[in-house]
Amino acid sequence: MIYDWAVNLRPSQKRAILLCLDTFLVLSSLFLAGLLVPGGANGSSGFVVDPKFAILSVTTTLVLTSYLGLDRIKLLAYEANGIVDTALLAIAIGATCSLGSLLPGAKMSLLEIAILTMLFLILSVSTRLLMLRAVKWIYVHRRDRKRLLIYGAGQTGRQLAAALSTDDAVVPVAFVDDNPRLQSLTVAGLRVHSPVHIKDLVQRNDVDRVILAMPSAGRAVQARITRRLRDIGCEVQSLPSFAEMVADPGHDRKPLNVDIQAVLGRNRLEEELPGVSDTYAGKNILVTGAGGSIGSELCRQLIDCRPARLVILDHSELALYNVERELGEMESGIEVVPILGSICERSLITSVMQDHRIDVVLHAAAYKHLPMVQTNAIEGLRNNVLGTKIVADAAGEAGVERFVLISSDKAVRPSSIMGSTKRLAEQIVQDLATRSKRTRYSMVRFGNVIGSSGSVIPLFEEQIARGGPVTVTDPKVTRYFMTVSEAVRLVLLADSFARGGDVFVLDMGEPVPIVQVARQMIEGAGYAVKDAGNPKGDIAIEFTGLRPGEKLHEELLIGSDMLTTPHPKILRAQEEHLSEIEMAALLNDIRRAVESRDRNMADAALTKWVEEYAARAESVVG
Repeated sequence: MIYDWAVNLRPSQKRAILLCLDTFLVLSSLFLAGLLVPGGANGSSGFVVDPKFAILSVTTTLVLTSYLGLDRIKLLAYEANGIVDTALLAIAIGATCSLGSLLPGAKMSLLEIAILTMLFLILSVSTRLLMLRAVKWIYVHRRDRKRLLIYGAGQTGRQLAAALSTDDAVVPVAFVDDNPRLQSLTVAGLRVHSPVHIKDLVQRNDVDRVILAMPSAGRAVQARITRRLRDIGCEVQSLPSFAEMVADPGHDRKPLNVDIQAVLGRNRLEEELPGVSDTYAGKNILVTGAGGSIGSELCRQLIDCRPARLVILDHSELALYNVERELGEMESGIEVVPILGSICERSLITSVMQDHRIDVVLHAAAYKHLPMVQTNAIEGLRNNVLGTKIVADAAGEAGVERFVLISSDKAVRPSSIMGSTKRLAEQIVQDLATRSKRTRYSMVRFGNVIGSSGSVIPLFEEQIARGGPVTVTDPKVTRYFMTVSEAVRLVLLADSFARGGDVFVLDMGEPVPIVQVARQMIEGAGYAVKDAGNPKGDIAIEFTGLRPGEKLHEELLIGSDMLTTPHPKILRAQEEHLSEIEMAALLNDIRRAVESRDRNMADAALTKWVEEYAARAESVVG
């Protein structure tokens, strides 16, 4: 109501309001000046303004306000241009009253004139600044405006915040910046926060879009930040500098607006999955593959669970450094121990388990890029199968309470080497679960994680940024999708339900056609799909054919028997597994293939031990 009245005022009405305001202020200043100086022009009582000075001051105010344009200046520009003009007007009022004192009748002392001048200046400036704040408050609290979080409190971010402070359609609510010197400061009227709090900021402020206002950052840096933000569920847009837009009028960077709900094929589940803080509070926890997309999110959510110690392990020095630095910036007070090394080093894993008295192991370390593992089969077997065996054995020997394997839908009736290695990893965990007296072994199986390495979303983004084409393997290919935060919440929650040998899966809705995702992303970026029905479109979708080992449709279940859990969205699968003797023979075959680096021997082992796997002659020898 107030907003509608404010924005619908005509210019003549706004001018009339400001002129009336200045008239009231000058009379009030004249009254107060006489009140503060006993025996002044207002008389001894100080409650009556002398008509001569009232007429002179009001006339001067109306004439000079119109001449200087103070009644026409926008409130947003007042701080930069109007304060000096108001000072000139106040001085002119004082000078006029000084001249009036030379005329017959009442006189004003120099002290009275000085007080009048200062009072009018203070009241006029303060009133306009308060009006500016009120107008901004009205704009900010409009319900139908898009709410923006600006990532980058540098020059471009500040210029953007200033430009949008009274925009009709959007409103900036806060800054996020990586620079610790800017954090906790207020810039352009907005608080600057650390990136570690971005999820809370988005939820608390109902943010609709995150703007990357950091044009000096490299494309790779912006892409990494975009991937981190995507699972939050709001739009992400990269903004060029204002200098770039002026220098290059043809510069056109369109926002990527992806409907996450449509990509998932269902509603997001974060609100439906309860917290699990008590399960991990006070525990010593080991996360393998902590530098990856799943591993790093596990670390972030575990910090909120207040464990006694968080041990993070990864073979990538850069990935481990990045996640350790991010966890350190959270200032949680929880001990974080970075371990640089491979899960295939038995002595390292054993010492980590024993030295840090690990209670819970979350095993996320794996090679998961399907074409890469298809080409490098031996290393895929070494890491995903033998590495899992080493970590799972060490957990049992150290008396760890719970061990969780992060698995994949590609482990179900696999046709690829990557999927086969994950299926064998599941078999290893299930075998150990049948013989473990203390450690509860379980696994969590889910589909594609939006924004993770190897996901189609970052690939499509890059292709759209280059102007296309967007490549899809097959028009019929479908996949299950979930956000990284959903995947991790599932892992942590399912672990609290584990009884031993469990295979947990998530009710992920219906699989989503990949071509539909490609079309949504193209249109979400503001482009039209170029096809037979629209030959003048902007970006085409090209079909490249299924890659070696890739399936049209992924599955989450091997059998049809399902058991419920305490949460309706999480199911427990009942699946057969190899016997202890069969597992020993399997591991022997895998070790021989890996040690001899014999791809044919590896194919033979997978064909023998993994259901429905068939070695593909066209695969490149690893």
